[in-house]
Amino acid sequence: MSARASPDPRGSATVVISQRVRAGRNDDYKRWQEKTNEVVRGFDGFQGTEMYTPDSGDENEWVVVFRFSRVEQLTHWLDSTARRQLLDEGGPLFDGPATQEVLSGGTPTDDVVTAVVSHDVRPGHERDFLRWQDKILKEQENQPGFMGSELFRPVKGIQDRWVVAFRFDTRQHLEAWLDSDTRRRLVDEGRVHFGSYDVRKIGSAFGGWFRFGSGPQEGVPPNWKQAMSVVLALYPTVMILELTAGDWFKDLGVPGYIALFISNVLSVSVLTWLLMPLVNRALAFWLLPSRARSVRVHVAGAAVVAVCCLVIITIFGLTTG
Repeated sequence: MSARASPDPRGSATVVISQRVRAGRNDDYKRWQEKTNEVVRGFDGFQGTEMYTPDSGDENEWVVVFRFSRVEQLTHWLDSTARRQLLDEGGPLFDGPATQEVLSGGTPTDDVVTAVVSHDVRPGHERDFLRWQDKILKEQENQPGFMGSELFRPVKGIQDRWVVAFRFDTRQHLEAWLDSDTRRRLVDEGRVHFGSYDVRKIGSAFGGWFRFGSGPQEGVPPNWKQAMSVVLALYPTVMILELTAGDWFKDLGVPGYIALFISNVLSVSVLTWLLMPLVNRALAFWLLPSRARSVRVHVAGAAVVAVCCLVIITIFGLTTG
């Protein structure tokens, strides 16, 4: 398995690795991946990782994303002895070789839901391929939920494939485009310019609760910020419902499993239409990728969320204890 990179002056690098796992070995694979995550954290430039479980019909294909500050640091990890040892250790879990694409520079691939498409362009067809890409981009721009697209060129001696990453606001909109007759017609038209292509899909954990506009430059926060923000809004919601509706359900004799279902419906509704919009506005300086560009902002926002959580816990501790 070899890395394919498209270097960019801005330097940041992301590798998207797709691996099919043998039937019945999912739990072993997750443990192996957790061990891999622990090892990669010790490498210079490491910024974060996400793992996406298989969709139905994807032949048990798992997708893992690693992010580094610079492409040189990512390449050092990919070529390291530690990683080779991990791959040897995980070999019995894999159902065939992995596929990986390295994207250098550009917008991070955690914007809601992203498709990464790599093409083997035929020699001498590069200009025709670019014209075809412009044509397919114009069609994408007219699709519901389209949020942006980026083209990563090959680099001699490092990567021989052209990689395109395009983003949609929901998985449904992405799937609609991938399965559309328009795209199928365009792909058939473009086959004269490339020999083969691969499509990898990357989702986001809480994308529907983080909307800052429809432009491709807006995007959504990294998953760790999304998770912290959801916990900040979810905890007081669940506590208040438990202290109010919970007692009411008990008095009415509502079965616990029904009461829990109703509470979940209420909490998700409160988060979706009331609290998460408020959290988005209050923490926009930290959540918006276009505004949170320094370490100081990342740390300050995380500290604000942590302090707010401690305050809320203290309030409930004093009032319910």
